[in-house]
Amino acid sequence: MKRIISTIVVLTLLTTMTSCIAVGSGGKKIENKTTLGQQLIDLQKARDEGAISAQEYAELREKVKKAYD
Repeated sequence: MKRIISTIVVLTLLTTMTSCIAVGSGGKKIENKTTLGQQLIDLQKARDEGAISAQEYAELREKVKKAYD
């Protein structure tokens, strides 16, 4: 009996979660636009942490700046 109740609870939760996801999405595409300043800060952080080289930083920095012109 305890197993049946647990199974019903789990299935109810899964159904509820699936419904929320389906209703919440609405088919809309959400764009996450960051500011020029934030992109430059992120690039500098990546360079400082060694994720990108100084040359890559310079190239990406120019590319980002041109995108906002």
